[in-house]
Formats: sequence, C-alpha cells, structure tokens
Amino acid sequence: MTLKVAIVGRPNVGKSTLFNRLAGRKIAIVHDKPGVTRDRKEAEAKLRDINMKIIDTAGFEYSKEDSLEKRMWQQTEKAIKEADVCLFLFDARDGLQPYDEFFANLVRQSGKPVILLANKCEGKLQEDSIHEAYKLGLGEPIPFSAEHGLGLLDLYDMLKPYDKKPKDINEAEQEVSAEELSEDEKFKSRPIQLAIVGRPNVGKSTLMNALLKDERMLTGPEAGVTRDAISVDWEWKGRKIKLVDTAGLRRHSKIEDSLEKMSAASTKHAAFMAQVVVLVLDADAVLDKQDLTIARQVIDEGRALVIAVNKWDIANRKETLQKLNDKLQTSLTQVEGVPTVTISALKNENLDKLMSAVFKVYDRWNTRIPTAPLNKWFADMIDNYPPPLGKNKRRIKLRYITQAKTRPPAFYIFSSNPEGLPDAYLRYLMNNLRETFDLGGIPLRVTVRKTGNPYAEKDKHHSK
Repeated sequence: MTLKVAIVGRPNVGKSTLFNRLAGRKIAIVHDKPGVTRDRKEAEAKLRDINMKIIDTAGFEYSKEDSLEKRMWQQTEKAIKEADVCLFLFDARDGLQPYDEFFANLVRQSGKPVILLANKCEGKLQEDSIHEAYKLGLGEPIPFSAEHGLGLLDLYDMLKPYDKKPKDINEAEQEVSAEELSEDEKFKSRPIQLAIVGRPNVGKSTLMNALLKDERMLTGPEAGVTRDAISVDWEWKGRKIKLVDTAGLRRHSKIEDSLEKMSAASTKHAAFMAQVVVLVLDADAVLDKQDLTIARQVIDEGRALVIAVNKWDIANRKETLQKLNDKLQTSLTQVEGVPTVTISALKNENLDKLMSAVFKVYDRWNTRIPTAPLNKWFADMIDNYPPPLGKNKRRIKLRYITQAKTRPPAFYIFSSNPEGLPDAYLRYLMNNLRETFDLGGIPLRVTVRKTGNPYAEKDKHHSK
C-alpha cells in the first residue's frame, strides 16, 4: 500500500510548491496570490525509496457558514482524514500567525501524525521563527525550503517510520507479467484519461461529483470556483478511468489576470493530454462561440469528443435540441457524428448514458481496420466515383490505402499525383470512411502520399 501524505497550512505558505517538488513536476498552480488552491489535488510521488500519494489542500481561513472558504476547509478536512501523515507548513519568513496556531489545534485534534516544516528557510534570518514554532505543540520544526529543495533529507527521515510495508511476492510477479504484455494490451490495461471541460459555471464540478458519488470537488454559485485541473482515479463498471475536472475557459481576449492565464493553460494541457474530452454545455446557451472554439481545439489535437448538455431538468428541450443540431451541422463540420447526451448533473440524470457514449467514442478512437476490407472499400469508392482531373489537369490514379496508426485513426492513400487531388474528393472519401466503418465523432487523419516506382531500383541496377 502507498503512504498517503496531506500537505496542510494557512494560505500562501508554499504548500503547492512542496506538492510540485515531491511530485517531480509542475502540476499545481503556484502564484503569489493567497488562496489559489481550492480543491484538494492528488499525485503519485517518490522521496528516495518511499512511494507516496500526496494531497495538496486549500489554506485554512476562518469563515462563516455556506461560504466558498468554508467549503474549501471541508475539502481540507477530508484530506486530513484520508491521510496517514500530515505535513504542516508555516512561513518562517513571516513568523507564526494567529491562523497557524488555530489551524495547528484543528490538525492536532484529528489525531493524525504531523511533521512540522518551517518553510522558506533559505537563510539564517528565520531562526527566531523556528524556535517560536515549538509552541504549536506539533513537535520539532524542520528548517525547509520547498522552492530550493532544502531539508528533503530530514523530511525523508521523518517520513520513513510511516512508510508502508514493501510489496509482497504476488504483487512483484504481477508487475513482471504486466511487462510481458503487448503494446496494445498495455494501452488497454491503462486508465482512460477523461477530461471534463467547458465555460465557467456550466456544472463541470457538479458533474464530476455526481459521477464519483462524492462531494470531491468544490461547487457553488460563484463562477470560476475551480482554478486548477484536478485528476481523480475512478472506476466505471470495472473500467479504470483517470477523471479530470478543469477550470472554466473564457474567451482569450477576456483573460487579463495572470492567475486566470495559468488556470486556462492548466485546463488546455489537461484537455489535450486526455483521450476523451466531455465538453459540458449549459442548456440555456448551447455551442456559443467559446464552446465551438473549445470543441475545434479538442478535435484539432486528435482527441475524441462527447458533448454533454447539462441542466436538462430546467431547459426548454425542443428549442435547445434544435439549436444544438443546427450548430453542429453548420459550425463543426470537420467531425460528423459527435455524440451528444442531455444530462442533469445536479439530479444524476442520464449519467450512465453519458459514460456509455464516452466508451463508445473511445473504442472508435482506438479502431484498427483490417487491410483487406479497407482496400475493398477503397476500390468500391473509386469504381463508384473515380477521381476527377487534378488541380494540375493530370489524371489521378489512387493505388491503395493503409491505416498508419490509431488514437486517432490515421490513413495513408498512395497516389501517382498526390498534390493534384482536389480537397472535395478527399472529403468525400473521409465522410464515407466514417459512415462505413462507424467512425463518427472522432478526428480522422488522411494523408495522400506519392507512390514510389517499384521498377526504379531494378532499372537502376540493370543500367550499371
């Protein structure tokens, strides 16, 4: 089993910097503005021989009931409850603050083991703060710098007693057998990367909570509650999924704040690294300009797309469906057959239908068509509608087609005159390819390449 470690403390003491340091990469957004982290964020990490699951949390701030800060604190409480050990950070430059003492009492009441880190200790000026920290009652403070990696050896020594027992022989055998799997089998055994994207306040975090059956993500009437891409390991009907909630994307011209720019970059990275992307729309404003921009970017990156029309329980259904279908036909022509599912995340309606659509489009995205039926289809297409004269007025001969790769499906067509093939004829082939082999809703890559002369090498050899 993996050691679970929660990183806690008041806002702006360096929790996300430590999270990124232990994870070995920049996952959490780090900004000078206090309170950037709102949801709890998890990642696998390793410190020498200790394997950990680390949890970044929101900084504690006292607040009234039903506020965003109160909901943030509830997420932090859950992280502490799940953890085997807590890393309590305070800012040694600022010295102890009232919130540090108040928070220390709450953490102590949890009964969890706590390691106290005096962060931002790059110089000797912080010695007074370190001595003062003993009054928190959390043990000896470790001088530390998350930004510069100072104190990691001391942290390792403190964490080692809590390290979980090593794997047994059966687990080791399972790992060896996994290494022997073929590439395709390996890919299928991995979790599906599923990202939930959309504009602010369309219900992305509510959908994520509904799927997980847990108040895992912060939600509320405030627009833009989620700031960072948050991934959670999950299973649906026995299939493993890495589910990623993202910050809402506004039009690029409206993003001025540096934190929002970082948030938007985090969302785009999560979407473009995913295999399937669920674009959540508000039923009152389906596929507006920003939605279409997101959809096109997902398709251009080669990801499979599913559209979820949320808040269906309060929608004008007939009018919404008509508007959605019109927009898909006129404004998203590069991909036909994108699956659309009407849902209510708040009332848990049609969530199974949504996940069925996700897996169906994922399987299409992984499709490999055998060579024989692919070339029979190709020959029939050319017989039924031969290629016209090319752009350079030369007769075009299309020789054969082959599938180069999957995820998404990519094909090469070999021709005597590839640069002359009109775009309209290529679209005709691609549309029929989708229809014949059930490839709706996913991007296709079709490249026309020049056929080599099989006799050129022989003629060259005989001429010597």
